[in-house]
Amino acid sequence: MFLQYQTRIEKFLDDDAARAQYKGTHEMGEHLHQKQHAGLELGVEEIKAFEEARDALFENAVACEFMDAQRALETLRKQITKHIGMTLELGRVPTADDLAESSGGCCGGGGGGCGCHDGEDSHGGGGGCCGGGGDDDHGHGGGGCGCH
Repeated sequence: MFLQYQTRIEKFLDDDAARAQYKGTHEMGEHLHQKQHAGLELGVEEIKAFEEARDALFENAVACEFMDAQRALETLRKQITKHIGMTLELGRVPTADDLAESSGGCCGGGGGGCGCHDGEDSHGGGGGCCGGGGDDDHGHGGGGCGCH
């Protein structure tokens, strides 16, 4: 699996157009996110422009495969971090029951995103699961990029 993700990432990194498209869409989303969290009203045209850019990005197979690989590797990283953290906390290797008990809730590793990070709402839906605080140090794994 890792080699598949590595291949997808390398293909993306070799594709200047896909990287530029990804970067531009991400920056546009980040700008809207910052405006919204500053309490400023988002204009209809800028929202429409972002949605069009995001839709076009999702149609780019190279970028989509990169986002899928990125999300899968981030999920794997979180699982490893959780396992190591629980090992240190418990003083032993956690059992499957220990891991299952610690899951749950929005930030326990289950399901899609709240849509409040990186200006994207395509990784799940809804909002407010993190108290609306916009904590950018965590994500919500799972939900898909919207391109499949």
